[in-house]
Amino acid sequence: MFWRDPAMPFVESRRACDSRACYKPHSHPTFSIGAVDRGRSVFTGAARGPVALGPGTLVFVPAWRVHACNPAPDTAWSYQMLHLEDAWLKAVRQEYAEAAADDGEPVRIVARPTIHARFCRLNALLFSQADPHHKEAALIEFVGDCDTGQGTDIEAPDIPSRLAARIGPAMERLRDAPAASMPLDELAHLAGMNRYRLIRAFRSVTGMTPHAWQLNLRVNLARERLRAGDDLSDVALCLGFADQAHFQRVFKAYAGVTPGRFRA
Repeated sequence: MFWRDPAMPFVESRRACDSRACYKPHSHPTFSIGAVDRGRSVFTGAARGPVALGPGTLVFVPAWRVHACNPAPDTAWSYQMLHLEDAWLKAVRQEYAEAAADDGEPVRIVARPTIHARFCRLNALLFSQADPHHKEAALIEFVGDCDTGQGTDIEAPDIPSRLAARIGPAMERLRDAPAASMPLDELAHLAGMNRYRLIRAFRSVTGMTPHAWQLNLRVNLARERLRAGDDLSDVALCLGFADQAHFQRVFKAYAGVTPGRFRA
């Protein structure tokens, strides 16, 4: 179940009950706050390996950080997920912090029942018929009180600047033509590498292979178009998916729901 409000375009919320859906490692342009309500989950995206999450745990994930939270094997879990527009969050942070977090901001895992309960109250308010101004005030207050300074940090991996610069032209090519099928050797040529080194470099810099990075990009673009109410078949065609079935499979793998459910 999703909640959106045109009066608050900077936030989106989701609730999932007894879900067995799994996500591929992914990233998105929004800062996300996830809460485990029931069952157990496994967070992937930490250099030291998967991290087990129990009920009452919150995970604060910066924008563009590659991650996935999935139920423990052969189980279901219930969770809530809040997505905050990164620019909105940075503006709010400037109101209560001397300096906004930089691009190396860590993922934070917070296992405090009082904060989980407060997050649940906030999300219930967002899903309610309360006035948007009241909702925004509660959201700002929660962010200011719970955004930093507590929990276990999972630092972002060190990304060699030289390596990031080398694959920059290949990434730019994928951004410019997200729907195009880009041969690996063409991307490797743009980066001045062979295909093996390109794959290793992409994984080091982005946490994904070039193909997975492009699919993640397509899904993020699809989210924007679906929020705007675009037709499913048009989105699938314009973003290079073979057909609607292919679009549905990929979208669900990265977003946890089908495109139709996301738009509805």
